[in-house]
Amino acid sequence: MREVWPGESYPLGGTWDGVGANFSLFSEAAERVELCLFEDDGHEERVELTEVDGFVWHGYLPGIMPGQRYGYRVHGPYNPSQGDRCNPSKLLLDPYAKAVEGDLRWNEALFSYRFTDPGSRNDTDTAPFMPKNVVVNPFFEWGNDRPPRTPYHQTVIYEAHVRGLTMRHPAVPAEKRGTYAGLGHPAVIDHLLGLGVTAVELMPVHQYVPEHAMVARGLTNYWGYNTIAYLAPHAAYSASGQRGEQVQEFKAMVRALHEAGIEVILDVVYNHTAEGDHMGPTLSFRGIDNRAYYRLHDGDRRYYLDYTGCGNSLNVRSPHALQLIMDSLRYWVLEMHVDGFRFDLASALARELHDVDRLSAFFDLIQQDPVISQVKLIAEPWDVGPGGYQVGNFPPLWMEWNGKYRDSVRDFWRGSGSALPEFASRLTGSADLYATSGRRPVASINFVTCHDGFTLTDLVSYDHKHNEANKENNRDGTDDNRSWNCGVEGPAEDPEIVSLRKRQRRNFLVTLFISQGVPMLLAGDEFGRTQGGNNNAYCQDNEISWVDWSLASEEAGLLDFVRSLSRLRREHPVFQRRRFFHGHKADDGTRDIVWLTPAGEEMSASDWHTGYAKSLAVFLNGDAITEPGTRGERITDDSFLLLINAHHEEMIFTLPGAKYGKRWRRVLDTAEEGTELLSSSQESWPAESVVEVTARSVQILHCERA
Repeated sequence: MREVWPGESYPLGGTWDGVGANFSLFSEAAERVELCLFEDDGHEERVELTEVDGFVWHGYLPGIMPGQRYGYRVHGPYNPSQGDRCNPSKLLLDPYAKAVEGDLRWNEALFSYRFTDPGSRNDTDTAPFMPKNVVVNPFFEWGNDRPPRTPYHQTVIYEAHVRGLTMRHPAVPAEKRGTYAGLGHPAVIDHLLGLGVTAVELMPVHQYVPEHAMVARGLTNYWGYNTIAYLAPHAAYSASGQRGEQVQEFKAMVRALHEAGIEVILDVVYNHTAEGDHMGPTLSFRGIDNRAYYRLHDGDRRYYLDYTGCGNSLNVRSPHALQLIMDSLRYWVLEMHVDGFRFDLASALARELHDVDRLSAFFDLIQQDPVISQVKLIAEPWDVGPGGYQVGNFPPLWMEWNGKYRDSVRDFWRGSGSALPEFASRLTGSADLYATSGRRPVASINFVTCHDGFTLTDLVSYDHKHNEANKENNRDGTDDNRSWNCGVEGPAEDPEIVSLRKRQRRNFLVTLFISQGVPMLLAGDEFGRTQGGNNNAYCQDNEISWVDWSLASEEAGLLDFVRSLSRLRREHPVFQRRRFFHGHKADDGTRDIVWLTPAGEEMSASDWHTGYAKSLAVFLNGDAITEPGTRGERITDDSFLLLINAHHEEMIFTLPGAKYGKRWRRVLDTAEEGTELLSSSQESWPAESVVEVTARSVQILHCERA
């Protein structure tokens, strides 16, 4: 008989202390709990946990070492109509597991019913088909690791997939491609530094499993929005492949990025789990305490409330589900040293009844938590439930993926009518969304493209989605792309169309980097990555989704353009203000921002509401920045004039009078295809000169301080 000590109820999970391991599991539904230990040959040893405190079942096993595989079996009521789904024949993953080993092998045994009789009970043992939890060594040599803590207004985010970013990188050794080690490779970090990236936002790295239906189609869940263990880094992204080593490898990646001054932000999916709806498998939470972890229908608790489109919603009204989320977040900050989180479908976390409540318990907990409140918090401010679109309505501590920015900028550059007023608001930090609640421009995460939808190149090459490879008859993915193919669907050979598409890409990128707020760049857009028109590549773990690094040389001009844009933003405070524009006047009487017609005159109310208006000039006054520097010093900068022409014809712009600037030098023209952004030419114009601006292009003019 194995020796078992009482152990402790906290911390939850399997925790090694150098001598043995403490195991603890919450379940209010349980009548008995068995800890299941597995040997390499698959032999299972069951140890009953007899100590229970506050519905936490626990025990300490001396002699347990890192690498030990384990799981749980929970004995208790099985009555789906009442919300109870305990079944000891189902081996269950620990919600607090720090590592998971092995792949899920889809089999009927994983389901609580027989496929031929959905009303039956399936008592087939699932251990042969389940991955196992792994006890890990928590100790790691962090050295002098420190969080970069880049201020929000100086942040540039790069959204990337661990596997997709590195699978085709020629400088990353083959055995490290698609892994944490590959992402931490010097060649990848050098590329990020060249782009001026200050934070990588990684698509889900929590342990996840692919859906049964997707595997049946011969595909997989590539994006990873199907979490099953919230404290475990996904094992398949480990280069070593050794049991539990994914934890050490993830930490090494973070340490390498921190050494380069780059923060790590995780895309986290606390709104649902991989167990799906009432017809889904029993893998963990469902068999441990179904009613505590999931939102169930009050009328028939067999069914799950679904605000995510994925079959279930985590029960954030339950203190134990909330504890899991908060413990997970703190673990990733304190133990894994990450710098922030992007919350997938964050509106789902705010639902206490059926409405989105911005002051729900979850956000109250975040606000008062001394650890989580100090890192970067980004909401995807929508879900699929009623009233779920909540852009602009999150609490002051939060930043948001600004979907309205994406839509407005796309509409403006594809020539949609009446887009000008909203475009101007998005360009200047979306004060209409954030100012009234006391938030700042940095509340807006500005993006034109992200993992979900077209890449930048596809945005200017396709009017319609082309998702045939997903094997859903092209029904999946949004039809609201707000894209424009420039005249031909897909690849084009016509030089005029090719040139226009390149110009449109530069227009989007310029807009992104000169907008107030926080810019987010999608991995690969800096050198023209394409998915062939697929706008929902969630199941494509192949060259459709992987970044093609050969484009870095083929599209060297675009890559250099992005690098220079980032440098322009970084070097000029006028593009990264911490406060909104308010018409503040500088010493010479000129305001902080002035909107001008192409004729060089201040725009009137009627100019804004002219439906066909697609061109304007914007004066950004470097002498009228209101916010002080970090030591209270006054911040001043050069002034800039933006000449923006989304019209399909060339426009003649008259530069404004001398009070705005006596002489202007052009530093950017998206109509030019050269590899240099900052022109070495000394070409300049005095006030009130006439400047020709090509159709669908942007020019940035620079007025140096006297």
